Amino acid sequence: MRERLKLFIQDGRVQRFILALILINAVTLGLETVPSVMALAGVWIKTLDLIILSIFVVEIGIRLYVHRAAFFRDPWSVFDFVVVGIALLPATGQLAVLRALRVLRVLRILTIVPSMRRVVGALLAAIPGLGSIVLVLLLVYYVFAVIATNLFATAYPEWFGDLGKSLYTLFQIMTLESWSMGIARPVMEHFPYAWAFFIPFILIATFTMLNLFIAIIVNAMQSFSEAGQADTVAAVDKAREHIEADLHEEVRGLRREIAELRALLANLPAR
Repeated sequence: MRERLKLFIQDGRVQRFILALILINAVTLGLETVPSVMALAGVWIKTLDLIILSIFVVEIGIRLYVHRAAFFRDPWSVFDFVVVGIALLPATGQLAVLRALRVLRVLRILTIVPSMRRVVGALLAAIPGLGSIVLVLLLVYYVFAVIATNLFATAYPEWFGDLGKSLYTLFQIMTLESWSMGIARPVMEHFPYAWAFFIPFILIATFTMLNLFIAIIVNAMQSFSEAGQADTVAAVDKAREHIEADLHEEVRGLRREIAELRALLANLPAR
């Protein structure tokens, strides 16, 4: 029974069916945010959502029965379990916020599509390297925020009145959103040499640090892809070794049979 369920849940058709349900559920969750649609077909949409959730629960139950303790050793399985479990919690009263978290079920597509799993795995592998960049960026932010507060707080308290406001303003400048006409040029009307502050900050924070973020992520994805290719090559080589070993064994068996036939023919009486 357990082996049959394992083959069933791992079948490609079942996986494609679950993927289709995830996509349909994503559409229904989006439709629930449209009042006019809910007024016309709200009952049907909620019923469909409940049916899909029930199928997800049955699928998780089968996987728990098949894999048992190994289920919780797989991060992707734990992710599926948590996402489906959140949808089962009561979303009333103080827990009403959990209703909005039902959309997390859409993220289950990450566990179904292998290419997406590789991307997420690469991003997770990049976290240690990104942590170092984040610390350096925070240090740069803090230094420039202190300088900006000391220089511009009196003239522009709404932007640089305290350390928190300076940090937020510098974040806006880093994103290059209205940094020149909205912030830099007005400040330069009172402080003509303020460009000597803003340009180095943009060069360091935006063009250098953010590009380092991208470089680390790309490097992690490349390493992850190479590791996946290496695993594939190793699996192919192992399979080839098994095939070659089986062929050699079959050849040896054929040789033994031929030798036995020759010996049998040699022992037959001549006519």
